[in-house]
Amino acid sequence: MPLLLWNAFLISFTALLPLINPLGSALVLMGLVGEAPPPVYRSLARKVALNNIAFLAVIELLGSAILNFFGISLPIVQVSGGIVIASIGWSVLNDKDTDSNTTRDKQGASAIDPEQTLRSLQQKAFYPFTFPVTSGPGTLVVMLTLSARFSGGKLTPNIVGHLGLFLAVVLLSILVFVCYAYAPRIKAAVAPTTIHGILRIVAFILICIGVQIAWNGLTVLLNSVLHHATPLGS
Repeated sequence: MPLLLWNAFLISFTALLPLINPLGSALVLMGLVGEAPPPVYRSLARKVALNNIAFLAVIELLGSAILNFFGISLPIVQVSGGIVIASIGWSVLNDKDTDSNTTRDKQGASAIDPEQTLRSLQQKAFYPFTFPVTSGPGTLVVMLTLSARFSGGKLTPNIVGHLGLFLAVVLLSILVFVCYAYAPRIKAAVAPTTIHGILRIVAFILICIGVQIAWNGLTVLLNSVLHHATPLGS
């Protein structure tokens, strides 16, 4: 039983880590939030981490049922999610130094009223900070795939598998909290031009991830179409 739990945890953690990517997501978060006092970042990080646990837990438990209810297949989720991820990366990649302007505005706002700044940011805690910045469509696809992997067998292995998946989500959300809470220190330790360059690299990687996820789903759909079309051409 412990070995089964450990295997489920390792599979889930290694599959979700590149997609959630706490450190990379923290860099994206800094680009969206800009300058804010450290307490604001810590409070926002706590909110996003809790949202992430609840959000992915709901997807784990009800994701397959929701897709079945609406008649949506996993390849369609992959294509749609890949497009969304690529579009987010494209928008960040082509952001022409608006970060410097918003940084000055938010720095002035936080200096005047940090509580108002926190309330404004917490309104965005779920969208876009939790979804899709922290857990995007690609994460949802992987969660649905892992949930299906740990279902359909005997009851006890299923429960242990889902428990391992949930533990992986909790650990990743803790890493998200740490990276988001100390994002200002990360920014202070790295030169602004370096942060700017890293954001561009992360944005390009997001585009690549989105295209790859969309292509995986499109490949399945094309194979299905070609499979059904072959007898007609023979």
